[in-house]
Amino acid sequence: MLSLSCLQPSRVSRSSLPSHIYRAPHHRFSLSLPPPPPHLGLTPSTAYRHRHRRLRIRSLDAAQPYDYEAQISERFAKSTKLKVAIIGFGNFGQFLAKALVRQGHTVLAHSRSNHTDIAAELGVSFFSDADDLCEEHPEVMLLCTSIISTEKVLRSLPLQRLKRSTLFVDVLSVKEFPRKLFMQILPLDFDILCTHPMFGPESGKDGWNGLPFVYDKVRIGREESRVLRCERFLDVFAKEGCRMVEMSCAEHDRHAAGSQFITHTMGRVLEKLRLESTPINTKGYETLLNLVENTASDSFDLYYGLFMYNTNAMEQLERLDLAFESLKKELFGHLHDVLRKQLFGKSEGLDVSEEKPMLSKLPKNGPALPPPSETLRGQSN
Repeated sequence: MLSLSCLQPSRVSRSSLPSHIYRAPHHRFSLSLPPPPPHLGLTPSTAYRHRHRRLRIRSLDAAQPYDYEAQISERFAKSTKLKVAIIGFGNFGQFLAKALVRQGHTVLAHSRSNHTDIAAELGVSFFSDADDLCEEHPEVMLLCTSIISTEKVLRSLPLQRLKRSTLFVDVLSVKEFPRKLFMQILPLDFDILCTHPMFGPESGKDGWNGLPFVYDKVRIGREESRVLRCERFLDVFAKEGCRMVEMSCAEHDRHAAGSQFITHTMGRVLEKLRLESTPINTKGYETLLNLVENTASDSFDLYYGLFMYNTNAMEQLERLDLAFESLKKELFGHLHDVLRKQLFGKSEGLDVSEEKPMLSKLPKNGPALPPPSETLRGQSN
């Protein structure tokens, strides 16, 4: 039994001490050690030197050889990070990659075009071969493809090289279409999260704070690790300040047809008018110019996908036609008789049908127009 005491060295003569007690000179404490066992063959001086070396006090409150607190902190930080593979590294894929890298996640990318240099600048590992990417076993497969190419891309992925619990996420502007596609193609072991960031590189260039992010947890495993992985992915957008909105895919498409599709339609219509800025722009006119800029900067494939893959889009086009016709009738119906005479050369009630020649020539919503080849063939006959 070792005992330490911070007392002044004893002044008792050495001869008066028991033979098994030794006092170390020039120390502010005394060591009381039991005598060495006889079978070790140690003399008292040898035993003292041996034990003294093992019990030598070098410093108090010394740092441990390893910083355990830092190790635990680093281990926790790694547990909250994801390995995300972005499939389709175009403008939107690069746009999301910046936020993922900024938050410390590992980002991989694959695209039909070579974006190696851009990926390197963003801190992303680019793979030209999808097999090589899947062999990295990403936790999340994030599809950033166009709507019309999603099915082809999904079917081309080597799913057998992925872990069976991989989380698949899409960011398409329509939701029922990818939901059905994922459920049809992906094995039951894979998790599915359908999302729609309601912004893009243009509208989100100054930050995502307050911008809506819609998501639907279509199929998430019950294991805690899979639930936490889904939450960690959603946290990417929550940390950027997005307004998180959980909504079914069907409900999303109903709302999007009346908001996003109409917005893009009006932007495309105004683009056809070739509006230009003037020295006397009103705020309302500036809003229209911004609308044209935001919608025209997107590819036509996106707009076509909003129409083709949202079953509610056709109804909105028909309603838009009816609203425009109703507005024209209301305008013409309120024309004063004198003004009618000045404009149309007669004072009788104007037959509105006479003022529709241009509109009647425009194709109505209904059966699809025949392909150009068939039209030319019919004219040649």
